[in-house]
Amino acid sequence: MLNSRDQERYSRQILFPPIAEVGQQLLLNASVAIVGCGALGSFHAALLCRAGIGNLTIIDRDFVEPSNLQRQMLFEDADARAALPKAQAAAQALARINPDLAFTTHIADLNPSNIEELLDGSDLVLDGTDNFETRYLINDYCVREGIPWIYGAAVGSYGITMPVIPGETACLRCIYPNPPTGAQATCETDGVLGAITSTIGALQTADAMRWLVTGSVEARITTVDVWKGHVRQIPQPPRDPQCPTCGLRVFEYLTGSRRAPVSLCGRNAVQIHGQLTSISLQQLAVRLQGIAPVRVNEFALRFFPAPFEMTIFADGRAIIKGTTDVGVARSLYAKYIGS
Repeated sequence: MLNSRDQERYSRQILFPPIAEVGQQLLLNASVAIVGCGALGSFHAALLCRAGIGNLTIIDRDFVEPSNLQRQMLFEDADARAALPKAQAAAQALARINPDLAFTTHIADLNPSNIEELLDGSDLVLDGTDNFETRYLINDYCVREGIPWIYGAAVGSYGITMPVIPGETACLRCIYPNPPTGAQATCETDGVLGAITSTIGALQTADAMRWLVTGSVEARITTVDVWKGHVRQIPQPPRDPQCPTCGLRVFEYLTGSRRAPVSLCGRNAVQIHGQLTSISLQQLAVRLQGIAPVRVNEFALRFFPAPFEMTIFADGRAIIKGTTDVGVARSLYAKYIGS
């Protein structure tokens, strides 16, 4: 039963007939995982927090930078100056917005070895990622486990979203059997408007809430261009019986057989997964101090061997900025961190 505090906080949402008190209670009982808390994910988190989703899990591998502030709702200049991990900065902001809810944060790169642990118990997953490799991984897991997830992407002034309801709708690999090939537009190369990330994030969140309250959502693909003023919706094609994931149930990304050891971040940077399982950031800071400037906090270490910038996380992961050459990134990782 909703208490008096809930009745007041969510009163305008309760007045919306499709939700009402019964739906609000369902939202308070729900658990949602947000993978990637950047341009899309920060909007998911803020909206769901205000809507009263009882348990929010936020998974993000990155840290806040000044260039994020133009389009990523939850972060402030102080977060960028401190280079806080996005998951941590988001949790702090969300707790100020709605302290009654439960937040679980993971400063981690979602991968085949941790996806079951990080997404366990989720009723629904929201896609706030920036790459198809992770989306295919989410697709594999959610199809296998029968968990709905909402795909979304945005660049420039254009965005797209689509719900994936296992057993009912086409999955991501029905629509995109293989990753896009060739050079792709990214926020780094083509820019992005906050208006499109907020629009796509809001549409994804609305689909998520509708499914959590009613158990259904319309199977359609929505595209939006906020600069041209275009909105288009088309029905999703039917499920492909030969789809590797939902048809043949071969989960290549979940087993790791399709996962590259290095993933490009789309912003003149390379992510190295590394072979190490954990690193003492304080000890590493002492070791690197005489080589180049070092900044360290409890979440990550930033190291500046000019002309590069390395951000090293406690799980052994590193983001090397200043190159898109995988060989150069591997060499820097080996030189300063280890094999």
